[in-house]
Amino acid sequence: MGGLVLLTSLLLTGCSSTVPPADAHNLCSIFKEKPSWYRAAKRSEKKWGTPVQIQMAIMYQESSFRHNVRPPRPYFLFIPLPRKSSAYGYAQAQDGTWQEYLDETSGFFRSRTNFADAIDFIGWYTNKARRVNGVSLWRADQLYLNYHEGYGGYRRGSYKSKPWLMNTAQRVKSRASNYGEQLRRCRL
Repeated sequence: MGGLVLLTSLLLTGCSSTVPPADAHNLCSIFKEKPSWYRAAKRSEKKWGTPVQIQMAIMYQESSFRHNVRPPRPYFLFIPLPRKSSAYGYAQAQDGTWQEYLDETSGFFRSRTNFADAIDFIGWYTNKARRVNGVSLWRADQLYLNYHEGYGGYRRGSYKSKPWLMNTAQRVKSRASNYGEQLRRCRL
């Protein structure tokens, strides 16, 4: 009987960790609700140099902190068609880029649906944007454009013909700024 109770509580605890935070607009609230997220974000910041608030703003934009999100699947009548992208998880990392991350970081048992792995991926990717394209780790908008368009797309300026993406990058910048202010006032 005791084993069944323990197993049930472990399963419920595991399920609750994938629930998005109650107040995704307040970084302090997020980290108080999910302290393991704070620890993972700080580890990523220390490892890759990208500020916590910028990593979290990118993740919010990509998945709204939902662990198993995918792009919508189009249908023809009632027949499901292939998705337009392999993006998956908290970071919406695509298959090829995720594999590159695993290869470069010796990541064997990592998952796009694991918050700590996803935030580390964002740190790795943004750090690489700094190295490849010279983008400051404090420029949330430019880091997001790299993240969305890829390093080559950013270098070619593909985002310049996408006003909606430029607006999205500004929203990421604004959210990162708000998150930064909240984090500075927060007692964790």
